[in-house]
Parts: sequence; C-alpha cells; structure tokens
Amino acid sequence: MAYWLFKTEPDAFSLDDLKSAAKQTTTWEGVRNYQARNFMRDDVKLGDLVMIYHSSCKQVGVAGIATVTAEAYPDPSQFDLNSDYYDAKATVDTPRWVVVDVAYQQHLNKLVSLKAIKENDAITEIALKKGGRLSIMPVTNNDWHEILKMAE
Repeated sequence: MAYWLFKTEPDAFSLDDLKSAAKQTTTWEGVRNYQARNFMRDDVKLGDLVMIYHSSCKQVGVAGIATVTAEAYPDPSQFDLNSDYYDAKATVDTPRWVVVDVAYQQHLNKLVSLKAIKENDAITEIALKKGGRLSIMPVTNNDWHEILKMAE
C-alpha cells in the first residue's frame, strides 16, 4: 500500500462533497498534468490511501482521507465535447488521460494547514514543503504519519 496526496479546490469538489457522493465514491477526474497523470496511471493502486488536500481556498491544507477503489482507466471526460476536460488529441484507441476512483474514509479531527506542514521539521519529503504544485503527489510513510499526528 502506498500513500498519496490529491489536491482539490473545495469550491469545485470538497471532502464534504466526496462524503455526500453516491456510495461516498467518486471518479478523480480532470488531472491534466503529465507527471500527475503518470503517478495515477503507473503507481496509484487499489487500496492505497489518499490525503484529500484543499487548495485555492481560505483554509488550505489536508482535510481528510480517502481510499483508492479503482485503478487507472481512461478519463471519459477527455472524449466529451461539452466537458471542461475535453482533449481534442485524445482518442478511444489512444487516450491521453486517466482517472482513478476514490472512496471517502474520514475527515481529520482538524485541518492540517500548509503552513503547519512547512513548519514541521519531522516532515521531510512531501513536495508541498518544496513548493510542489502537482495535483497528485506521493507521500512517504513518515510524512503520512506525521501529518496524521498533527490532526489529533
């Protein structure tokens, strides 16, 4: 099992939205960065745990936990002319983008802010500390557990 951080803008889709979704599961769509796509396509596996990180909002930080319930498959929105995520270069035979499905697990007791993460010297590897802007990033075992401690 691996650990991940998935960023989302809560005004578009929040942890609360995931919790209230049908069966508390959703397709994690709209990733349009090649490195983030490659993580989803090649490395994110069934059962992996995901920190849901709220960005571009007043309270930026890790809000809760989800679990990967389906591994990568072609993102249907890349083929939909009416979708914000439509990609004219994608075809059914050669899709460019993938999605995974995630299921709600829990809200953290308190949001762990980006500021607090950056100030914690025990957190050493997470790309957030280094200015990483990817929407999907790996989280080391140490950093995962340290962030969870901060939420207690």
